[in-house]
Amino acid sequence: MINPQDRFWSDSQNYCGPSENPTTKTYCNVWDWDQLRMVKVKGTAKLFPPEEDRELTILAQYADYLSPEVRAITVDDDGLLTGVSTDLEEDDILFLAYIPFSLCGSLTDCRTIQYSKLQELDRLGPFVDLVSYEDESGIPQKVAFKFNVLNKPLRLQMAWDGLNLLKSLPPHPNIIPFDRVVLEDQESRVIGFTTKYIPGGTLANPKILFRFEWLQQLTQVVDFLNLELGIMHQDIVGRR
Repeated sequence: MINPQDRFWSDSQNYCGPSENPTTKTYCNVWDWDQLRMVKVKGTAKLFPPEEDRELTILAQYADYLSPEVRAITVDDDGLLTGVSTDLEEDDILFLAYIPFSLCGSLTDCRTIQYSKLQELDRLGPFVDLVSYEDESGIPQKVAFKFNVLNKPLRLQMAWDGLNLLKSLPPHPNIIPFDRVVLEDQESRVIGFTTKYIPGGTLANPKILFRFEWLQQLTQVVDFLNLELGIMHQDIVGRR
């Protein structure tokens, strides 16, 4: 299950007038990573001051009770729900043009799997699902499925680099091996990839006792990537 603190992400506040005016109509596009959808939260600048992300806690109150067809909600200055909308015009999700596998020369040697053959078991975090599938021998495989749904240049570049780097790395005892490229079913476009799944959670869980052996393994991997392969990693955090 996705951590409740990581479930919602705001794409900033949008003001239809001066943000200093408390009566200015305001809307915020909020991603719900658990349901993989965007909901527009509408109110006034009084409720949504810049950079405070109050829309996250507001949507968290209602998200599990909204129909999948709901595209926007309206709240008063106390954060109480006053209306919902299923109008598709309220949906500001941008089209994401995934790359056709036929154009990905760097991935031609990778095994592939159609998205429809993956069975979702759990949402591990933003952009990461626990899934299962049957391989060519009919043996069930449990893997982590990594994907991207944000049409943002930096995020697209990170997703593409992550896929190509992992599939190209030489074997290492402390690096999770690459599994398959995941293709959507209609045009065989690359929508993500799978890796071996290792249960046990992450170091973001404060109840897990941190072992010195793990620190040694981590520094060995960093040295291997940096000193031997010339790859730098700038986002080493417990949740990963």
